Amino acid sequence: MTDQTWFVIAMVIYLIAMLLIGLYSYKQTDEYEDYMLGGRNLHPFVAAMSAGASDMSGWLLMGLPGALYMLGFSEIWMAIGLLIGAAANWMITAPRLRSYTEVANNSITIPSFLENRFNDRSHVLRVAAGLIILVFFTFYVSSGMVAGGRYFQSTFGADYLTGMIVIAAVTVTYTFIGGFLAVSFTDTVQGCIMFIALLTVPVVALLTMDDPGAIWTYQLENTYGVGKIQPNPHWFSLITGVSFVTIISNLAWGLGYFGQPHIVVRFMALRSPSDARAGMRYGISWMFLCLVGAVMVSIIGPAFFGMDESIAIVDTNKFETIFLDMGRILFHPLLAGLVLTAVLAAIMSTISSQLLVVSSALIEDIYKGLFNRNASDARLKNLSRISVLIVALIAGIIALNPDSGILSLVQFAWAGFGSSFGPVIVAALYWRKLNAPGAAAGLITGAVVAFLWGGLPQFGLMDKPWGLYEMIPGVLLNVLAMVIVTNMTKAPSKEITDTFDQAAKLSKVATKKDMDFEEAAEKV
Repeated sequence: MTDQTWFVIAMVIYLIAMLLIGLYSYKQTDEYEDYMLGGRNLHPFVAAMSAGASDMSGWLLMGLPGALYMLGFSEIWMAIGLLIGAAANWMITAPRLRSYTEVANNSITIPSFLENRFNDRSHVLRVAAGLIILVFFTFYVSSGMVAGGRYFQSTFGADYLTGMIVIAAVTVTYTFIGGFLAVSFTDTVQGCIMFIALLTVPVVALLTMDDPGAIWTYQLENTYGVGKIQPNPHWFSLITGVSFVTIISNLAWGLGYFGQPHIVVRFMALRSPSDARAGMRYGISWMFLCLVGAVMVSIIGPAFFGMDESIAIVDTNKFETIFLDMGRILFHPLLAGLVLTAVLAAIMSTISSQLLVVSSALIEDIYKGLFNRNASDARLKNLSRISVLIVALIAGIIALNPDSGILSLVQFAWAGFGSSFGPVIVAALYWRKLNAPGAAAGLITGAVVAFLWGGLPQFGLMDKPWGLYEMIPGVLLNVLAMVIVTNMTKAPSKEITDTFDQAAKLSKVATKKDMDFEEAAEKV
């Protein structure tokens, strides 16, 4: 059989497995809350792997290795920022959010939590949050579809559009039928595949090279990347040749974790706040080792491809296929196909999580919250499934351009959520005095700043001011607006502050070892 046939067999095995998980999850999903949040019974390992897999996406296996390959260790600041941000998110956000969302009228989405947290009868917070999710997640989902199209180009030499459609179709199908449980279980499997592949590929690459020591010098002394990238004697330097703005901008990626709806929703689905500690251990360990693997792929890449003229990188523009190409070259076609499914896993895990959150924004936060509070579970589930299809179609249209950069699309969407939701969620959990006008002002300000600062350059309408990542001005102005408006408007009612105190106490009591969450809730 040809290599392509083996690749197809491996991919079909994987896709069938994902669909079977979706079918299993469908049978476990009886109520609307099950479809959206898995009945709040997620094991910390599943929550951690699901959060990690949906977070890292094609960026980890394609965007990051490509950026490092071209620019060197200056791009590692991004990975450092993400690792710190992810750990802080588990420690700061997870326990309190799990408690507060249940106390706040059993909120099952971030927009509904914000409305219930501040008793916002104007619905401004719910609508603004829902619209922000719709706008930025559409770009985020499209980045996954771009990665899917590139995957098929590199692996099968197939048409970009065909690959994009296949990836989208399978992901939409299991998300459509299985909801949150399908997304969480498939993410866990996909996270394990990514972990194994990222550690295996660089090790095998080193073992097959005639001069493995060259990985530390080749990019310093030789032109590489099909002659497009000049030697860089500072390739391994974190500081030399890197501006302060670049370092701060890359570290600022870590700020985005606090506002990513598809990640923090896993905290809301935990069995209890006490599971956050175990979740952090699982999640951060997985993330650290996966980042090490991605960095090693980029270090090995210049010498691996440059010293052997018989092999080549498919993507000679952004070099985002080096991991794919390395795996394809190193292994027997069947094993290579299974390794290559790691990228497929990363892409699909993120798309599915984001589609589900967008669906919740449309149906739970806008349709149910504003127009039909008494809608039946069956109707809400069906409408959620329809919205998954609609959003996937719109994202697919945006992704039709194969030259769209995966990293740039992710960067824009990540900053949008981090700048809008991040400060507001943390303040809602820890600032007792925060009121609805202040939260709304921060939310909208952060979103607008991120969209204009990063979006106009994204569309080619202007240059990014000072080259500064939009996350930084977005977060700063969000906090400023939130503090000013809160202090200029009416303080929250006693009912709101009493609920805040109850949630704070519950999160502390329920984090004690072996404490049952229901028992803790009764004590509070």
